[in-house]
Amino acid sequence: MAKWVYGFGGGSAEGRAGDRNLLGGKGANLAEMCSLGLPVPPGFTITTDVCTHFYANGRAYPAELEGQVEAALDKVGEITGRGFGDPQKLLLVSVRSGSRASMPGM
Repeated sequence: MAKWVYGFGGGSAEGRAGDRNLLGGKGANLAEMCSLGLPVPPGFTITTDVCTHFYANGRAYPAELEGQVEAALDKVGEITGRGFGDPQKLLLVSVRSGSRASMPGM
């Protein structure tokens, strides 16, 4: 099974700064900062390979992507003590786009 989602937070990260082509600039830098022990809110990055797969497969996402995103959200919830959709302890998220290369003006 292909890995489409890389997590970071709680003192560990699945990626590094050198994974820019896979995680995009923001994702790679967040993973590296987390690995260095800097205070980074927990999160996850959907790989650039998802975009490649999407366009190569008739605009279809990988079958495993949904489950991997749900698992990553659950992990963020475990770290923060909050839950996505939980009205008592709502997990708030921020979504950012990124790319393999800098694209000024985009």
